[in-house]
Amino acid sequence: MPSACDPVIEDIEDMVSSTDPTPHERQSARKNIVPRPKKKKELLNDEELQADSVIPGMQKIWMKTWGCSHNNSDGEYMAGQLAASGYKMTDDPAEADLWLLNSCTVKNPAEDHFRNSIKKAQEQEKKVVVAGCVPQAQPRMDYLKGLSIIGVQQIDRVVEVVDEAVKGHSVRLLGQKKEGGRRLGGARLDLPKIRKNPLIEIISINTGCLNACTYCKTKHARGDLASYPIEELVKRVRQSFQEGVCEIWLTSEDTGAYGRDIGTDLPTLLWRLVEQIPDGAMLRLGMTNPPYILEHLGEMAKILNHPRVYAFLHVPVQSASDSVLMDMKREYCIDDFKRVVDFLKERVPGVTIATDIICGFPGETEEDFQETLELVKLYRFPSLFINQFYPRPGTPAAKMEQVPAQVKKQRTRELSQLFHSYNPYDHKVGEMQHVLVTEESFDAQYYVAHNKFYEQVLVPKKVEFKGKMIEVEIYEAGKHFMKGRPVEDSKPFNPSIAAPLQQGEVSGLIQRESCVYKSLFKFCALSKRMAMNICVWILIHARLLILDKLLLAKLFPICHFTTHIYTHLHSHTQNHVNVSVSLHVIFHFD
Repeated sequence: MPSACDPVIEDIEDMVSSTDPTPHERQSARKNIVPRPKKKKELLNDEELQADSVIPGMQKIWMKTWGCSHNNSDGEYMAGQLAASGYKMTDDPAEADLWLLNSCTVKNPAEDHFRNSIKKAQEQEKKVVVAGCVPQAQPRMDYLKGLSIIGVQQIDRVVEVVDEAVKGHSVRLLGQKKEGGRRLGGARLDLPKIRKNPLIEIISINTGCLNACTYCKTKHARGDLASYPIEELVKRVRQSFQEGVCEIWLTSEDTGAYGRDIGTDLPTLLWRLVEQIPDGAMLRLGMTNPPYILEHLGEMAKILNHPRVYAFLHVPVQSASDSVLMDMKREYCIDDFKRVVDFLKERVPGVTIATDIICGFPGETEEDFQETLELVKLYRFPSLFINQFYPRPGTPAAKMEQVPAQVKKQRTRELSQLFHSYNPYDHKVGEMQHVLVTEESFDAQYYVAHNKFYEQVLVPKKVEFKGKMIEVEIYEAGKHFMKGRPVEDSKPFNPSIAAPLQQGEVSGLIQRESCVYKSLFKFCALSKRMAMNICVWILIHARLLILDKLLLAKLFPICHFTTHIYTHLHSHTQNHVNVSVSLHVIFHFD
């Protein structure tokens, strides 16, 4: 019998409509989106004529992402595919023709921001496409009526959805990718992407999880565990370093559960990935729940001690009360968590353990909360994510008897005060540390670097430091960071084996090919016949990474055609794939 936290969306909806704001949801196996043609005798009004004349691929798109690093990785993939198809990604929402809103369903405030952004976009008469965990878990919410939706498993089809959205059609793609009856980890890892930070590659090693936590809404969206094969992950890591990346983040809903569905495990993956990391580059492991890391503590300690792996682990505890953990269905007791922390602290000197705590979970007593306070006093976590409990619709915890709001707020304040009462880095003043510089501080006054323990170190903002491993002397310590002074005789070490991509540049594509796409999109508006000839020649003779009939559909939106493309992969090189193409194109001009 399925649990209450099993995924609620298992079908795929491919719906297109320009008149019905809430199309009837139905199961469909269609692979491509084809709007229903109008009858020849039916007259089009001015609005419909304008929509039919829109050429997709020439619009500006603004994208906003909320939530975890997994969601941010999805956003990078969607941006990359759109840019590779000719769309211009913009940082200015006012100038955008379409807003792509990538949502998070973990907490109420994140969904509130998402809903408010939809309202704001509609007030400004922007086209809207929504993605992420909120519409995946609750596609029938009133405020999502009439909006195009990209499910978390369908991000490789974002171009199709946006193409139809800019023409005024409503499209919904939801569902789980499967192959041979087995759940897949999600969209392909070799899709084009635009990294928010060209120096950092975020890779999802699996989607979903094996748990059924009573408070979790993400399970409704991401579903059960589905891991990517090791070889695909190794290939993605290798490609990332070839594009100038110097830091890899591994992410998922639970990295510790990796491989259980495909007959492998996390340590096996990590040892393979470590082989790909150049000297000076670093790997950071994402969140793992206690039950699965317990099985591999010895191997994990060895991996965290590796010089190219951050000695950092995010292990959410949520509560120090066994009774609360039982109500949460967390599948471990507080002694299990302590065993993980104690073992790693002993075997990995200086290791950083980050954790999460929920204040005011239903049924939490004052005694339960005091146990949580004692846990924080014991370990003095340098990184602690404190969350006031929010009941998420459709979860078992939402139906439990709630702790009064004022009590939840008071406990959240008390725990926050305890966390801010100690400074975890004071004893490190005067230390010499090697740090990897990867980004700019929020106030733009410093560069942000991290030491071996993934502790934040602010360094002088000098261009020659960006993307380099440098040696610093710690001269100041704060609550969340330290400040480092570069050692005079030390020279910055460059861990990158290639020059990093420029900000906004598309990963996984030869940039000249992206320019070819964009030029053809614009040219076709002037001369469809000449563009057709040029396009077919390029498809036959050029070595293009992306070949499908969507390209021709973009170039000739006013034509009906059938295309048969047969590809045969000959060889793989560092930057491209050689493709032999045979085309048969039949055009029927109106």
